[in-house]
Amino acid sequence: MEPFRLKKTSSEEEEDEEEEEGYIIPPKKISKLEMVPNLRRSNSGRSKNKRPQYACGSNEKENLSSWIPENIKKKECVYFVESSKTSDSGKVVCECGYTREQHLEEATKPQVFQGKEWDLKRHVQEMPTDAFGDIVFTGLGQKYVRVSQDTPPGVIYHLMTQHWGLDVPNLLISVTGGAKNFNMKVRLKSIFRRGLVKVAQTTGAWIITGGSHTGVMKQVGEAVRDFSLSSSYKEGEVITIGIATWGTVHNRESLIYPTGGFPAEYILDEESQGNLSCLDNNHSHFILVDDGTHGRYGVEILLRTKLEKFISEQTKEKGGVAIKIPIVCVVLEGGPGTLDTIFNAMTNGTPCVIVEGSGRVADVIAQVANLPISEITISLIQKKLSLLFHETFETFTESKIVEWTKKIQDIVRKRQLLTIYREGKNGQQDVDVAILQALLKASRNHDHVGHENWDHQLKLAVAWNRVDIARSEIFTDERQWKPSDLHPMMAAALITNKPEFVKLFLENGVRLKEFVTWDTLIYLYENLAPSSLFHSKLQKVLMEEMERSAYSSLPKIQMHHVSQVLRELLGDFTQPLYPKPKHSERPRLSLAVPHIKLNVQGVSLRSLYKRSPGRVTFTMDPVRDLLIWAIVQNRKELAEIIWAQSQDCIAAALACSKILKELSKEEDDTDSSEEMLTLAEEYEHRAIGVFTECYRKDEERAQKLLIRVSEAWGKTTCLQLALEAKDMKFVSHGGIQAFLTKVWWGQLCVDNGLWRVILCMLAFPLLYTGIISFREKRLQPVSCLARFCAFFTAPVVIFHLNILSYFTFLWLFAYVLMIDFQPTPSWREYVIYFWLFSLVCEETRQLFYDPDGFGLLKMASLYFNDFWNKLDVGAILIFIAGLTCRLIPATLYPGRIILSLDFIMFCLRLMHIFTVSKTLGPKIIIVKRMMKDVFFFLFLLAVWVVSFGVAKQAILIHNESRVDWIFRGVVYHSYLTIFGQIPTYIDGVNFNPEQCSPNGTDPYKPKCPESSEVSNKPVFPEWLTVILLCLYLLFTNILLLNLLIAMFNYTFQQVQEHTDQIWKFQRHDLIEEYHGRPPAPPPFILFNHLQLFVKRVILGKPAKRHKQLKKKLEKNEEATLLSWEIYLKENYLQSQQYQLKQRTDQKIEDMGNKIDIMMDLLDLDHLKRMSSVEQRLGYLEEQMFQSTKALTWIIRALRDNGFGSEEDVPVLVSRKMPEGKEYDPGDKPEDTEDLYHVNARHLLYPNSTVMRFPVPNEKVPWEQEFHIYDPPFYTAERKEKATADPVGNSLESLSRINYNAMDGLINRQSFHGPYMVQDGLSLNPMGRTGLRGRGSLCCFGPNHALHPVITRWRRNQDGAICRKSIKKMLEILVVKHALSEHWALPGGSLEPGEMLPRKLKRILSQEFWQYFETLLKQGAEVYKGYVDDPRNTDNAWIETIAISVHFKDQNDLELKRLNSHLQVCDPEVSIRWQVVDKRIPLYANHKEILQKASALFGAYY
Repeated sequence: MEPFRLKKTSSEEEEDEEEEEGYIIPPKKISKLEMVPNLRRSNSGRSKNKRPQYACGSNEKENLSSWIPENIKKKECVYFVESSKTSDSGKVVCECGYTREQHLEEATKPQVFQGKEWDLKRHVQEMPTDAFGDIVFTGLGQKYVRVSQDTPPGVIYHLMTQHWGLDVPNLLISVTGGAKNFNMKVRLKSIFRRGLVKVAQTTGAWIITGGSHTGVMKQVGEAVRDFSLSSSYKEGEVITIGIATWGTVHNRESLIYPTGGFPAEYILDEESQGNLSCLDNNHSHFILVDDGTHGRYGVEILLRTKLEKFISEQTKEKGGVAIKIPIVCVVLEGGPGTLDTIFNAMTNGTPCVIVEGSGRVADVIAQVANLPISEITISLIQKKLSLLFHETFETFTESKIVEWTKKIQDIVRKRQLLTIYREGKNGQQDVDVAILQALLKASRNHDHVGHENWDHQLKLAVAWNRVDIARSEIFTDERQWKPSDLHPMMAAALITNKPEFVKLFLENGVRLKEFVTWDTLIYLYENLAPSSLFHSKLQKVLMEEMERSAYSSLPKIQMHHVSQVLRELLGDFTQPLYPKPKHSERPRLSLAVPHIKLNVQGVSLRSLYKRSPGRVTFTMDPVRDLLIWAIVQNRKELAEIIWAQSQDCIAAALACSKILKELSKEEDDTDSSEEMLTLAEEYEHRAIGVFTECYRKDEERAQKLLIRVSEAWGKTTCLQLALEAKDMKFVSHGGIQAFLTKVWWGQLCVDNGLWRVILCMLAFPLLYTGIISFREKRLQPVSCLARFCAFFTAPVVIFHLNILSYFTFLWLFAYVLMIDFQPTPSWREYVIYFWLFSLVCEETRQLFYDPDGFGLLKMASLYFNDFWNKLDVGAILIFIAGLTCRLIPATLYPGRIILSLDFIMFCLRLMHIFTVSKTLGPKIIIVKRMMKDVFFFLFLLAVWVVSFGVAKQAILIHNESRVDWIFRGVVYHSYLTIFGQIPTYIDGVNFNPEQCSPNGTDPYKPKCPESSEVSNKPVFPEWLTVILLCLYLLFTNILLLNLLIAMFNYTFQQVQEHTDQIWKFQRHDLIEEYHGRPPAPPPFILFNHLQLFVKRVILGKPAKRHKQLKKKLEKNEEATLLSWEIYLKENYLQSQQYQLKQRTDQKIEDMGNKIDIMMDLLDLDHLKRMSSVEQRLGYLEEQMFQSTKALTWIIRALRDNGFGSEEDVPVLVSRKMPEGKEYDPGDKPEDTEDLYHVNARHLLYPNSTVMRFPVPNEKVPWEQEFHIYDPPFYTAERKEKATADPVGNSLESLSRINYNAMDGLINRQSFHGPYMVQDGLSLNPMGRTGLRGRGSLCCFGPNHALHPVITRWRRNQDGAICRKSIKKMLEILVVKHALSEHWALPGGSLEPGEMLPRKLKRILSQEFWQYFETLLKQGAEVYKGYVDDPRNTDNAWIETIAISVHFKDQNDLELKRLNSHLQVCDPEVSIRWQVVDKRIPLYANHKEILQKASALFGAYY
């Protein structure tokens, strides 16, 4: 926020004066000069992203308690003067309205104030505020603050945004109207409440009201309350700010807390409020304006107006869109004050929405808004007031009615700012649409030029997130958008997550290939949602780079940083999507695009599309880039829209699934994690859907899509992506399984029986008998030698050969262990060693096999991620350990034991082999899952076994010191007890001393239980051990074992449903393993290993993946395949939409919507019929009135024996009633041009505080009687007194003026002929203006001016004349002053005796003046006459001559000479050539002059 520049205020100057008179201000007074540093120093701990609750933290309270009193003041009366009025309780009060007890002690000392008269400005002083904090209404917490009426609005805005934590609004809705309770139709009330809250909630607006619990403020509060009760937390809170007068708030004493009320309890007591008013408990924030008085309403109006204006001048920057906060005034009911509010708002350019049917002022304006200005007469307004203000109509004086008529005419005249909401008008159903349409209408009619106007409207629509308004109001046939014009707003819609706008822009021609540039992508990643996990991961990468490179600050985000994070998510099997550029060069395409205009966050988005040579770098696959950007932020709707645009859609969907699943693992928020998993599953379904469409059309092409190397997705394949993402449903698809089956069978036909394969394996000469069929034609001949290689390299054959080899290995291993294990190894044992060596070589080959170039570490990670590989390595290592022991004679037996245990591990490896079986494979998966349940069960079982065993051992056995027998007693015996082997001595019945050792000395017998030395019988408590045993068996045998069974059952049912999918998914690993495995089985595989060693190590040839699992296509073939995929993706999306529509619940919803529409249409039709009947009755009444007048005239004429003159004949209306037509904001009204001057009757005279007397249209002509007309006299002092007429209105000074003639050098002749002179003052020939005197003009009578219209043809770069709507386009020379919002023609008032205006001379060099006079003489006169100027008065006005100076040729020497002599001496004056358009902001009636000049040349206007 900009710092405030505070000057010494009037109150401080008064303070100095009072000190001179002996009065000293109390020390509580604090200078406002301390405000600026405090604003800078204040640090609010409140987050701006979250709305605060009323319970503040201690730090926040301290912050507010110190900041607010230093920056925000209240007002106190410091001079008690007894008033003639009394309080409600009958006590004596001061002129300020407060009692003596409510004043400061200094204010009641009589010796100080004797002889003083009470003055509001002098005797009300500012002091630190003592009322702020959190106000509580029956449990609801809101913020409040008491402020002085002189508080700068910037300080209040700072408080709201920084300390109260309010987000800067996208829209400001100022609701005004009746301050007292009024009745509304139930339907209209419902529509108003729903629409107001909807527009505030959807656009992120602030609603500002008067804050009291009555009238329109109460209606707004109840609307917010109803929304809060029915909405969810995610919908957000509607910000409703009440600005009320502190002195009129009932029970305000409960809000006074000098250090802040956190909270302050406020009681809403309407019964005892009297003339005061209670605060509304449904508003969220209160600003209580204090002027030091009590019971005076309207104190807040000035501060509210300033605050609203200040907020509307702020710029809201979000997601690439920078807009000034728009403001709209919504009017409900209302009285005289409301009319002033509407008039002032529209004078300041604020659009107003009037709700018809709400009553009083709103209905008066609504009923005359569609009439031509000439029909809005004093009598009509009087009639409307008598109907709508029947209770207070008697208080309206004639002058008041005239004033109302004038203001209503001015309001209706500004139709572009006025919107009447009529229930049923043009199909309107909601107030929110009317409010937003009013803002767009005001913006459209504002003086923007061409694209800038539409761009501004689109900014508003995007900021409000109202795509419905954009579709109906902006994207129309009236404006044809260029795709490049929408690029900045596209970026804004993406960043702010507005998918509907993204969809709209794509529908209107935005191409992602042109939109997504390298810099745009970086800009998007710089604006990632801070709450997203990807943002934190990206920041972590930047931090690591900063630490490595010793940067002082975080490096700027580059795409290789993004690529680093993406590779973590996608997996190392992919290549970097955005490789780090070398020498800062980006390997991208360069194409030219037009420039874009839009400023965001201090950076111009034009730079995102601009290079110094005018070229732009585009990315490889823009759709992919945007899809990734949306997916990493978990933006479902955006990603869905972008994915629909993608080419490689199956790979894109699978990649999205992988990214989301990886992000969900690291996401801390459970809800977000579940959303990511749900979205990942959805993208898996999309991949399945598109692949299904492809597979139905062409199986071979569909299988090509699976193994095609995708350059866009890191040179990986769809199949690889699906496997890495563990998309089991996709992998288990029939088409993919058919492809895997084809790979499994190699070059053999898949319909070959397995028995044939095994038979040919055992007797390979059978291959040449035709028993085996092959897919390829070249292998069909029986004598073909390639048959042998094709057969034995098929994965199915390699697999069965390995099974046969492995069974042989296990048989030989078992034989050696059980029969032939000699101290010296036999030849059979050496065969086992050799066999194992071949297995070690194969595992080593698998570890180092790297066809994709991932590197050793990645391959090792992938290798050890497989459980069966871990089992293989474990078995080999145990075998090596056993072999080492076996070769040492001293450890021969332990070596045999280790090898025997290792045999078990080698046997377990058989389970992996059998996973290929469709019957055994799923069962093995179930067994693996159940093993996990067993481990969890063993933990629970161990608790009971150990607890029972220790208790049993301690009770029965005394001081057993043998560890082995302790283990047996505690664990082993307890475990066997579960299965029924109960110890015989536990109950003492079957106790046998011979089976135990009394002292525990016999190593083969357990120690005897505690027994009597005399009888040798056990003395331990048998009842206790029996109870323990029973409880133990109860919990273990019944509870735990049944729990295990239940767990197994649950696991079985859960896995059984997906067993087929899991088996099909894991089947791929086995197929891939044997697809890349050497054909020979162990131990003969060593020959293949030797060949590979020579090929890889000695010859240095890299490993290559078989084309059946990964294939790089030619560019043409790939483009054709992707086009085919896109076509089928569209079919899939259409079928999905059709299925969605066919769902029963969707049909019911559609039917319900249609019924609602029909009901609304019926209601609208009823309303229109009622309106039509009212119009017809009104017409009939008017016709009867006219007929009566006609008959009266006929009777009078006959009675006078004549037929009367033609002038007296009354004009009868036509017999045919005109059809009722409502005013359409898009159409111009019939009386677009007023018959009388308009600008000259503005109530506030420019650059002064003088108010004109209101003059309605019908009273403008001097001929019309206006007996109450009493305009003020105003004549401003001018610097050039010698040429100016006298200031006063004395007849002596005015009698010297010679009107309607040359008065010395002053020409007082009017272009409109002689004008009237009354009381020594000239009368404006165009009628009354509401002000006497000469105002700020130089002379009484006409003040002559000259305005050259300097034009040339607008030309393009080739020199050709530009055209629009067939007509040629002009450019005009215009000037503008820094303080003015409008451009003007280069001219002005003519000084007496001068040929050129002074303003024109300022922009021309002196040597060119004479030549320019020659050009004017050669020019054509465009206009000559009266100028409707705001400075005109009843006695002084402006008349001008407009002369066209046109340069036809761009090489015209005179044009070049003019351009060379144009100069701007004054830095506050600017000059330029402007394209002629009706929307350019020109001063006064210069537009009319320009229109006539354009018509003169037949040019576009």
